[in-house]
Amino acid sequence: MNGKRSKAEWVRRYAAFVIILFVIAFGTSLSIRANLGSSPISAPPYILSLIPGMKFSMGQLTIFMHVIFILIQMLLLRKDFEKRQYAQILVSFLFGFYTDLTMWMTGFMQVPLTMNPTIGYPLRFTELLAGGAILAFGIACEVRCDSLMLAGEGLPLAISKFLKRDFGKVKICSDTSLVTIGVIFMLVFFGDWDWKMIGAGTLISMFYVGFMVRVFSPRITWLDKLLIPEKDRTEKHGETSLTSCGENLIITIARTYGSEGNAIGEEVAHRLGCPCYNRLIIDRTAQQMGHTPEFVEKNEQNISTARLWELIFTDNSIPMSMNPSMDDAIFVNQSRTIRELAHKGPCVIIGRLGNWILRDNEHVLRVFITTGKDAAARYIAGKLRMTEEEAARKIERVNTGRANHYWKYTGRQWTDICGYDLIINTEKTGMETATDMIMTAAKKMKR
Repeated sequence: MNGKRSKAEWVRRYAAFVIILFVIAFGTSLSIRANLGSSPISAPPYILSLIPGMKFSMGQLTIFMHVIFILIQMLLLRKDFEKRQYAQILVSFLFGFYTDLTMWMTGFMQVPLTMNPTIGYPLRFTELLAGGAILAFGIACEVRCDSLMLAGEGLPLAISKFLKRDFGKVKICSDTSLVTIGVIFMLVFFGDWDWKMIGAGTLISMFYVGFMVRVFSPRITWLDKLLIPEKDRTEKHGETSLTSCGENLIITIARTYGSEGNAIGEEVAHRLGCPCYNRLIIDRTAQQMGHTPEFVEKNEQNISTARLWELIFTDNSIPMSMNPSMDDAIFVNQSRTIRELAHKGPCVIIGRLGNWILRDNEHVLRVFITTGKDAAARYIAGKLRMTEEEAARKIERVNTGRANHYWKYTGRQWTDICGYDLIINTEKTGMETATDMIMTAAKKMKR
């Protein structure tokens, strides 16, 4: 996805990973100090480290657990286990060291269980949320770094590849299994439930961290400037670097379903004498992925609300280059196609996050076209020969899918006016006037 990396870039990424690993360990330790329960991945080693007379520290037990995870990965993947992932062994030792170091550093921040509940519980939850946020920031940076991974992510990834199942679902099962193992250790060695080992904080961490990763991910693109040398950034066309369109005038049109945005885009392209890319993006994506155009059309920009909630609360801790889901694979391929088309010459690009993908180019006019619900229902009902009630339901479903897709990959609202230069309501303007408005803005940009 990112193209061939230079030696200098790999050095930067590995160096950054070493620092990011410390951030992850610090967030994990801070969460534990809240005395509300450990995170799922740290539950077994943390509980074992509390056994009276235990000779091993939490960091050392973490190393043992990660080595076991790596051996399972090698057993499952065999020849498909990437050579660079052997570095997970070194990463495990480093992370174990960081774990002991950060547990020592945060020792004075342990919230006493004897503290007055009216003060103690708000303080503990604040510390838990702060630790979770730091952990999520570290994970988001780890994903952006896209170099190595912790064995805690490597194992569910290996299982998902072996079973050919979605990584998100496997990760949830993996976290649940680790919590279950932690509960067994707690009951066997301590004989009773202890809420500071497995508690509300454990449950919150399972979902809160994944949510915060989604919040941070779109906001750390600045990290690319540190990870990728400047000369490499100007040459790449991958997801982490924005392709220059030169001085080509590019018009991106985002549109609500039933607003006639497609027809307006085609008319604008006709008047400008440039191509309008809509169906071509689907065809090219299908060709690159080895699927039919119908398959891509069905699955692109189509994330249900239930699926979105699953994505929001899943710990998105694997770079797309290591574990591209179908949604991610389509997005990456369409992003690459849009940049290539914009680089070729002036054009109109319909939908598919074109305004976001080309957001840093000053020669792009970003247009959002919408219309009233009743007007959209009448238009779709007439076009598809269905009742207006059926059309309204279809419009709601399509617009929800587009909005969820936009939020997943940008972290922003699809209808946020800050993402566009020109917003048009075709119920008020009509198609002809809407086209004229875009042409006027385009001509002004040309001048």
